[in-house]
Amino acid sequence: MQTQRAIINVSMPPAMAKRVAKLAKEENRTKSELLRQAFRAYEFDKDWTKIRAWGEETARRMGIKTEEDVERIAG
Repeated sequence: MQTQRAIINVSMPPAMAKRVAKLAKEENRTKSELLRQAFRAYEFDKDWTKIRAWGEETARRMGIKTEEDVERIAG
């Protein structure tokens, strides 16, 4: 059974398009596979940015500034 795909046209500067093609060839995969992986990495980074912001806000709210503060609270 084949997975369904949606076709998305993407425009980019010619120099970037050449770098995409070159990297895909070097890694022996398609440009589509390369761009899908780039998107997954982008989503992962975006999720971690939200998690870090939540952690920083929680630390501020709880007065956590050092590892010793964490150990004191967890202790």
